[in-house]
Amino acid sequence: MGAARDEDSPPGGAGRPERLREVVAVFLKLGLIGFGGPAAHTAMMREELVRRRGWVSDRRFADLMAATNLIPGPNSTELAIHLGHDRAGRRGLVMAGVCFILPAALIVTALAWAYVRFGQTPAVEGVLYGIVPAVIAIIVNALIGLARTVVTNLWLGALAVAALAAYLFGVNELLVLAAGAVVAALAHLSRDLARHRQALLAGPLLAMAGQPVFPDPAAGQLTQLFLTLLKIGSVLYGSGYVLLAFLRGDFVARLGWLTEQQLVDAVSIGQVTPGPVFTTATFVGYVVAGPVGALLATVAIFLPSFVFVGLLTRITDRLRATPWTSALLDGVSAVALALMAGVSWQLARTAIIDPLTLGIALVTLLLLWRTRLNNAWYIAAGALTGLAHTLLT
Repeated sequence: MGAARDEDSPPGGAGRPERLREVVAVFLKLGLIGFGGPAAHTAMMREELVRRRGWVSDRRFADLMAATNLIPGPNSTELAIHLGHDRAGRRGLVMAGVCFILPAALIVTALAWAYVRFGQTPAVEGVLYGIVPAVIAIIVNALIGLARTVVTNLWLGALAVAALAAYLFGVNELLVLAAGAVVAALAHLSRDLARHRQALLAGPLLAMAGQPVFPDPAAGQLTQLFLTLLKIGSVLYGSGYVLLAFLRGDFVARLGWLTEQQLVDAVSIGQVTPGPVFTTATFVGYVVAGPVGALLATVAIFLPSFVFVGLLTRITDRLRATPWTSALLDGVSAVALALMAGVSWQLARTAIIDPLTLGIALVTLLLLWRTRLNNAWYIAAGALTGLAHTLLT
């Protein structure tokens, strides 16, 4: 009977109910405080699950972070799903993803209701003024910790620096990631004269090469909404700005269900609320078809991620089994770290705008080094500081 349950148990231990409860509690909290986009989410997961709870090692975390960059969909959500699987098996896989997505989906649905009802969304600038500098400090702290694990030699450091430069000069992040993987694999192959090819990398590049358009189905609007967003979730690589291009192509240009302004508003809501940026789709679904549309849109955009990670869990444990896949993973990890640094730099340029925001970032970073406080305290302190600043100015 025990052998029949092996696949449903977390690696290294039985799938006890308390582990599942831990997964639910942790990822609900991360979904509520996860402001700042994928780089911030990754940093918060590392702080919570590696540094504070010790669920996984930095090496395992870096490997999972790199692996999720090789499949379509929202990377930080997929990282949450994979970490849930590591902790509590298949049930943990499902619950980690659902709990990370749910808070953002509910918040976005409420804001979409206000948008449809009143023609605008409640202001959140004051809260974000204080939160984002704290988030930047959390990212920087995670980058320092991960760099010690990922950048293990001079050439990986050089690869990370080159990837960061390419990203800051505007090269598409998927191309940077693919190039890093190819360089890492070729470097290993040149040493060992192995005969493997990098055909695995062709999949992501081919998926990005075109933007497939789902034909108009004969069924109703809800079916078309679901299938269109399911398609997008299945093929989309990259940031929320790539999502913007897909949504514009389908919902503005092809279907005519949204105006340009509504699309910009949808993306803005996805950016300023906690949790996955892909909850932009929740907003789109509500504007198109009300609460049912919001639910269907959320399920459709995230469903492929659960499927892809479910398949990915079968091979991640083997990625370090051979020298060439280990070398490829090292390269992807270094480039993913560089991309995370690039995003945090761009975020810092727009968020740290005066002495107060600089002070929030520096104090948070100091506390992260000196204490083991939960990230929620830094987020709450930043929010209160931002609200006080707004009320007093």
